[in-house]
Amino acid sequence: MNETLIALREAEVNESIMIDASHGNSQKQFKQQLPVIENISSQISSGNKNIKGVMIESHLVEGNQKISDSLVYGQSITDACIGWDDTVSCLQSLSDAVTKRRSS
Repeated sequence: MNETLIALREAEVNESIMIDASHGNSQKQFKQQLPVIENISSQISSGNKNIKGVMIESHLVEGNQKISDSLVYGQSITDACIGWDDTVSCLQSLSDAVTKRRSS
């Protein structure tokens, strides 16, 4: 993230960052988004104001599936995703972090 901030500063553009919790940051292991979100939450609660958004690969049912005649409702047919319960946990963690940052 520091490299990104430096590049934005040198380009004299807004230093707002949106972080993708999936893909490279989770080594393409969808469950690894959870510790990524915890790290982001920690940065936010510690006062980081550059983080303006987070992208999470999320769906109702975790994992993914191949297109077939018998699809599972609410499960991704593309990238593997965290499920609803983990999504709620991630969003709560981020919300708590923002609340803490605002109260500091």
